[in-house]
Amino acid sequence: MIWWLILGVTMLLSFGAMAYLKSEFAKASEVPVASGLTGAQTAARILQWAGITDVQIEQGNSFLGDHYDPINKVLVLSPENYQGSSAANVGVAAHECGHALQHQHHYAPLQLRMSAVYATNFASQLVMWVPLIAIFTHIISMYTAIWIMALGMGILMLFNLITLPVEFDASARAKVVLQQLGIIRPGIEADAVNSTLNAAGLTYVAAFIGSLLQFLYYVMLLTSDRRN
Repeated sequence: MIWWLILGVTMLLSFGAMAYLKSEFAKASEVPVASGLTGAQTAARILQWAGITDVQIEQGNSFLGDHYDPINKVLVLSPENYQGSSAANVGVAAHECGHALQHQHHYAPLQLRMSAVYATNFASQLVMWVPLIAIFTHIISMYTAIWIMALGMGILMLFNLITLPVEFDASARAKVVLQQLGIIRPGIEADAVNSTLNAAGLTYVAAFIGSLLQFLYYVMLLTSDRRN
């Protein structure tokens, strides 16, 4: 019962945050920027201003699939943000540039997040397969499976926790640099950028809360089993 409640809350938070982001993105997409720059041009200008010459800007193929790859130094923008020139488009592009600026300045939370990627990928596989192995093969006991699940969810929870300052800092950098370079104007353009990036930040908060609840659930199972 508790597990289904946690799953329901997690899904509600995730879907709610994503729906809110899409709504705010749609509203901000109706606000053109006076500079007329597209997301790709915005990213290029910010990287040039920062003296970053080794990051490639590429167009992706998924809606809101924008991301910065610090390993390969590639900044990927979704088609709408690559080509569009609204407050939403330049805001997202500037946010991804914020990660490139973090990388350039050796921002500690980003460095920590990068070093945790492999452990996080491994933990994701653990929480996916361990329950199935325990239930259908009985190779490991349920108690051992719960220990492994607690460990895996703990790693995922910590990764999501580290992600929060990385994302909020990137958005803060984006808001400042967009106005410094005159890409957006104070008022309606700045407000639209703020609403989009703030909504995007909530998706990471939702992910952290969901992983925290699941981690606490497995810890609760372990402690109750020990008492019994």
